[in-house]
Amino acid sequence: MKRHPSLLQLSREHHVALKLALDCRKVSGNADDAAAAVVSSRVAALFATELEPHFQREEAELLPALLTVGESVLVSRTLAEHEVLRNLARRIEAGDRAALAPFAEALADHVRFEERELFERAQMYPVYGAG
Repeated sequence: MKRHPSLLQLSREHHVALKLALDCRKVSGNADDAAAAVVSSRVAALFATELEPHFQREEAELLPALLTVGESVLVSRTLAEHEVLRNLARRIEAGDRAALAPFAEALADHVRFEERELFERAQMYPVYGAG
């Protein structure tokens, strides 16, 4: 999918998120505590350095622009999914390995939603591509 330049970096950052979701899936339900501990540490580190800054950029720039053109349903869904992911990441950081599988699923689903719906819709407006 061709992206407007203002959405390119956000779209590229999804690769890190998808890789992390895959790693979480691989260790969830696995008896290998050492592997789960390594992935849990990666979740905490990448959430702080990659995912949270990504969410904050969307919340500061993209979502307000979409609100001004009436896309409140998409904005509300995005914010709700960000909050779910933040809560799951906190649980993982606190040692809750049972949160790895739901985190993986929620993260992969969120990336798909943003790529297929949120960003596509954003590109319908002048600031992100149309017009």
